[in-house]
Amino acid sequence: MGQSTEELSSQIAGTRENLAADLDALQDRVSPSAIVERRKAAARGRVRSVKSKVMGTARSTRDSATSSTSGVADSAKGTAQGAVDSATDTVEGSPLAAGLVAFGAGMVISALLPASEAESRAANKLVETAKEQGQPLIEDAKSMGQEMGQQLKESAADAAQEVKGSAQDSAQRVKEEGSSSVETVRSGTQAGGSGD
Repeated sequence: MGQSTEELSSQIAGTRENLAADLDALQDRVSPSAIVERRKAAARGRVRSVKSKVMGTARSTRDSATSSTSGVADSAKGTAQGAVDSATDTVEGSPLAAGLVAFGAGMVISALLPASEAESRAANKLVETAKEQGQPLIEDAKSMGQEMGQQLKESAADAAQEVKGSAQDSAQRVKEEGSSSVETVRSGTQAGGSGD
């Protein structure tokens, strides 16, 4: 009925070991560094899964996305990752589609990151060059537009004159036919009236 001291000590030691193991597991589970490591591993797994689905292979590659230091970049990566995740079902096994998805993700990331000073200068220079090179074309287009407008105006005036002339001719013919019909009716009436 009673347990020996040795058995009780053994049970207590076992319970302590189990409790220590549980505490270690609990501490590992709530430790910030362990949480970060688990999330990094999960992200790596998702990227590998997407890559293997898109490319049709199971080769493992280096994950360069974990070296980000900026919060904006992390947000952009999250957005891009969401876009990639949603597109993987439709591009499985297609390298061309994978390239398009990667291009789209790059566009999203570039839109979220501010332009550097060098990029701004290059863009301004490009705009100025386009204005300089495009100015003669604009002038040519204006002159061509004015010439076409003048030609259309002249054509419209000619067409209006033709319509006016045609309308006058038609009116004159109707008038003449009406007069001729009146004369025919009169002569028919006079001839019929004198024969009574």
